[in-house]
Amino acid sequence: MYDPIFAKSFSRYDRRRFGCFALILSFIVTLSITSTFKPSLHPLTIIGDAVSLHLSINTLQELLIDDDVTYNSAQTAVSDHTNPQTSSSDAAPTPSKLVISEPNPNVDELQLPQSHQTNNAEPPEPSNHEPKPELAQKIHQKQNIQQPLCRVLKADADYCEFEGDVRVDSNSSTVFLITPSNSTNSWSIQPYPRKGIAFVKHWTVRLAAEDAVVPKCDQNHHLPALLFSMGGFTGNHFHDFADLLVPLFTTSFQFKKEVHFLAADYKQWWPAKYRPLLDQLTRHHMLDTDRETNVHCYHKIILGLKFHRELVVDSAAGVSMHQFRQLLRRTYSLDRKKAVSTNKPRLMIVSRKRSRILTNEDQVSRQARKLGYEVVSAEGDVSANLTKFAQLVNSCDVMMGVHGAGLTNMVFLPENAVLIQIVPLGAIDIFAKLDFGNPSAGMNIRYLEYKIEMKESSLVRDYPIDDPVLKDPLSIHREGWAKLRDVYLNNQNVTVDVHRFRATLAKALKLLRRR
Repeated sequence: MYDPIFAKSFSRYDRRRFGCFALILSFIVTLSITSTFKPSLHPLTIIGDAVSLHLSINTLQELLIDDDVTYNSAQTAVSDHTNPQTSSSDAAPTPSKLVISEPNPNVDELQLPQSHQTNNAEPPEPSNHEPKPELAQKIHQKQNIQQPLCRVLKADADYCEFEGDVRVDSNSSTVFLITPSNSTNSWSIQPYPRKGIAFVKHWTVRLAAEDAVVPKCDQNHHLPALLFSMGGFTGNHFHDFADLLVPLFTTSFQFKKEVHFLAADYKQWWPAKYRPLLDQLTRHHMLDTDRETNVHCYHKIILGLKFHRELVVDSAAGVSMHQFRQLLRRTYSLDRKKAVSTNKPRLMIVSRKRSRILTNEDQVSRQARKLGYEVVSAEGDVSANLTKFAQLVNSCDVMMGVHGAGLTNMVFLPENAVLIQIVPLGAIDIFAKLDFGNPSAGMNIRYLEYKIEMKESSLVRDYPIDDPVLKDPLSIHREGWAKLRDVYLNNQNVTVDVHRFRATLAKALKLLRRR
């Protein structure tokens, strides 16, 4: 309430000073009450949390680079490497890029044992702004979920992917990644989808400081690089597709042909055989690392191939087996997209000449013709002209054969076709299903399996009826892969019961007519 007598006791200047003082006093009282009853709103608390949450870029980079992850194997170990050349580059190095990401369910991350750690960096000085315990725990959890440079896929394949100043020295089979950190971690890998395989060279991935002695760049590339091995089981028709061609497609698809293939354990005939398909994956010349003497530098590199399962593409990779089969149709001019449902269907019998021979193939052919099939026969893994053979397969509606690499040609069949796999004696159903049964679904191919009986196997003439080979195949499995392969795969032929097999051929016809 305004009092004129009280107001006249002060000059206009004094009244203004008194009003300002009252306003300040009111603000202080209000702030004190707020701090007492709502301490979480105190400005110093907010600032303090902000300080605690601050993490310098250098500290974060050390958290990433010091992640000592490698694959452990009795056959491989991280080895030290010293290169006498002076560190230099023809182009300005690109800062290393290491990204924190969510864990991949298809990846197993293995910690490097303490004895294998090679990081010689000094421990950090104590900080006056040490994170709170709960914050430190969050940082530790974040560190655990970041993707390491190299890791082991759950399909048991080594895989590395990173960006930055990357130098590929084929002379020492080493890939260097230059980093601002003093970390000298390294990984020993085999860039092939199966670990521990003979005839696959080991490569070393090594982190190197900017002032380290590393090879200088002889050639700089603006393309990303993909390094893989042609060793292992290359040359077997099944493994050519399952281990290399499908994984190459899955891994390189993202680059839309703008990628440089680096091939270790180079086999000159292999890219020649699959040249039309490889040209659909990259428009650039493939580098033979076994003969290369120059140091090639990149801003990004992948070592190894994304491998999910045999002839199966993981949808998480952003591609599908359907897309791979579309690529095959374009590459080899495969005109038929879908199998026939009304006209006379065509049956291909995949012949074998060395082992697991279908000894009564002629009788099976006659039975198939009686059912209404047109029958063609071909040996599936020895074709000199892959384009012509792929077109022959594509002209068929049903493919049948004894378990073996020749059935890999199912990739050229039209959609809705039928695959009939004859499974020999020896409890090898799991291999049959894994290699051809399971992949058929992703190719939109119907699958039928014919398991032979004991009387249909040639082994019944080679062993007594009570021998474990016939009565207890799993006991042979327990003796190891070499024994299993020798008995059931390399020394067994099949003579199917034509009358029993007729039902399988008839079922294939019904599947073709089903929309």
